[in-house]
Amino acid sequence: MENILVINGHEYWSFAPGRLNKTLFDEIISQLEGSYNIKTTVVQEGYDVKEEQEKFKWADTIIFQTPINWFSLPGAFKSYIDAVYEPGVFFGGDAEYGHNGMINGKYMFSTTWNAPEYAFNAKDKFFKGQDIEGALDHFHNMNKYVGLEPLKSFGAHDVMKNPDIDKYLTELRAHLKEVFNV
Repeated sequence: MENILVINGHEYWSFAPGRLNKTLFDEIISQLEGSYNIKTTVVQEGYDVKEEQEKFKWADTIIFQTPINWFSLPGAFKSYIDAVYEPGVFFGGDAEYGHNGMINGKYMFSTTWNAPEYAFNAKDKFFKGQDIEGALDHFHNMNKYVGLEPLKSFGAHDVMKNPDIDKYLTELRAHLKEVFNV
C-alpha cells in the first residue's frame, strides 16, 4: 500500500455540521502522510467523475470517511458512488455475477454513528448481535462487486448524544497503526 485515496463523504447540514467527520478525515491524512502518497476528495466540495475514477485506479487503498445516516451513506455520497462506479470502468464483462470487478486494491471504512457501542455485538440489542462489519455488509458488498478487498473498519459511536472526540482520535490512531503500521 503506497497510494491512498481518502474520501470525506459527509453531507453538511445545520443539525450535523460535520466537525467530527472533518476532524477524523484530517487525522487520517495527518497519520498517513509521510508514509504514503495521499490524494483526497471532499464530496460536498464537488468533483469530476473521470478524475475520481483515475484516483481509484491510482490508489492501492481507499479510505471512506463517512457518517452513517439512517443506516446508509449520506445522499450526496451515494450519488458520488452512483456516478463514479461506472460500468465498464469499475465492473463489467461476462464473469459470474459479483466476479467482474475491475478495480484492484483495498478499502477501509471510517464511520461515525449515532448508535452507541452497546447496540452492537449483543443478540438482545438493536443490531441483533452484528458487529460493525455486519452492519456495514451492504457497503462491503458494493466494494466487493467492483473488485476491492476490505480492511478492518473503524467506528466512532454515540457521536451526537455523548461525543468524546479525544476517545475517537485515540481509537482512530490505534486503528490506523494496526491496519497501516504507522
